[in-house]
Amino acid sequence: MRQSNGYIILFTAIMTVIVGGLLSLTSQGLAPAQKKSIELDTKSSILSSVMDREVLGKMKPNEVLTRYNERITSLVVDINGNEITSDEKGGAIVAEEVNILKNYKRKPEERQYPVFKYMSAENPDQVEAYILPVYGAGLWDKIWGYVALDSELKTIVGVSFDHKAETPGLGARIGTPEIQQRYVGKEIYNQKGELVSVTMVKGEGNAGLDDHHVDGLSGATLTAKGVNAMLKNYLNAYQGYFKKLNSGATATL
Repeated sequence: MRQSNGYIILFTAIMTVIVGGLLSLTSQGLAPAQKKSIELDTKSSILSSVMDREVLGKMKPNEVLTRYNERITSLVVDINGNEITSDEKGGAIVAEEVNILKNYKRKPEERQYPVFKYMSAENPDQVEAYILPVYGAGLWDKIWGYVALDSELKTIVGVSFDHKAETPGLGARIGTPEIQQRYVGKEIYNQKGELVSVTMVKGEGNAGLDDHHVDGLSGATLTAKGVNAMLKNYLNAYQGYFKKLNSGATATL
């Protein structure tokens, strides 16, 4: 039996409304779980720059969140090192919720810069490390991570790098403990006190590297250059905050 065009149109409209409503309800139902998953992933990544990966990997989600809440305090600063607590609309700014990708698309002087302080287990008022997010471009797509500096803001105590599409076995190795361990103990300032960052050299198997260089990646020179630029750019962006910390002067906007 053939149906009229009006019937078909009405039936299609009704089904569209029903399916759309079901999808909306499903999305709303999944939202809390998705938010919790993002929170866990973010906080795990931050902790991975100062914690042993194997130990962190064996922890249950609630244990990770508890460790984070016990040891991490956070704030957000601007390019001049002033703490910022609210956005242009008056909304509260939370360091863990700052979208680093969106910030990366802004001019450096317009970005929000999160700072995560890893506090001592014995003395909650003592900072063991300052953890800073970094973001840049690799060979094929975006790269990102966290760099942890000691309490004097001079020495790298840990890094956590990740990527979206670097070549497996080559550039993708920036996400491995083997490569990340090379940065531990490296210095970001030279003897004159000038920021030089830490540079990954070309090629692999280089010996006699100084405190400002790490061994490279075989077959992944462009990824290495991306990591170098990422570190230098973001460490430079935090200089205003470092100077205020060292001078004991802080301001809140």
